[in-house]
Amino acid sequence: MNWWQSLLLGLVQGLTEFLPVSSSGHLMIFKELLGVDAEGFLDFTVAVHFATVLATIVVFWGVIWKLLRGFFKFRYNDETDYVCKILVSMIPVALVGFLLKDYVDALFDGTLRNVAVGLLVTASLLLVSDGAGKWFRVPAAKDARNGISYWQAFVVGLAQAFSVIPGVSRSGSTIATGLLCGAKRPDMAQFSFLMVLVPIIGEQSLDLLKMATGHAAFGEGVGALALVLGALAAFASGLFACKVMIAIVRKAKLMWFAAYCALVSILLFIFA
Repeated sequence: MNWWQSLLLGLVQGLTEFLPVSSSGHLMIFKELLGVDAEGFLDFTVAVHFATVLATIVVFWGVIWKLLRGFFKFRYNDETDYVCKILVSMIPVALVGFLLKDYVDALFDGTLRNVAVGLLVTASLLLVSDGAGKWFRVPAAKDARNGISYWQAFVVGLAQAFSVIPGVSRSGSTIATGLLCGAKRPDMAQFSFLMVLVPIIGEQSLDLLKMATGHAAFGEGVGALALVLGALAAFASGLFACKVMIAIVRKAKLMWFAAYCALVSILLFIFA
């Protein structure tokens, strides 16, 4: 992978991570379009995902700092309640990470038709959630503390675990699932972006630990320059996309993203 390929892929990751169109799917599409070698590509995806997590931290720093201060008061206040619900949402993805990691890694070496199927799933979720309350009855949203209940947090966590499949958007599936469970748009926008922080940071930390102990050569086949440039591009574009997505979830219709995902999926089925 040369420098301009890593720069372009980093921009793709940053722009698509927070939009409901699947960043992992788009990375695989652009990898094929640019002719990038598969060796070390998974390490590159981990690096650029970590960069977008840093972008999330910057955008939500005020909220994160408030949550941490409240949580470490060691009493059950609003902040502790919110953090506990984030921890509950992490249970499904943690189980997938520990039990099915090799299978998940293999998905990223698959064909673009896998991505096409994932994008169709994303399009369906977005379309259905956008029509929630119009086409069918949504469960009544009770007065849950912080706007989300424990069972909603767990179900949204299931959606996040399912989104490890390339083409299935993490933000799209979690936000859509939350809306279908009766959560409000502003509440789901924030919760969806914050719930991914610990899993991605944990995954990155494990990779760094393996590298430090000599069990794996992180970035082998990609190169340090490509990793750094890709991460910087993902961080800068992620800052922009995160703020845009927050505004979109609160006001705009998700059906336009559903149409985009469906169109890309059809093109992949035809040409891939």
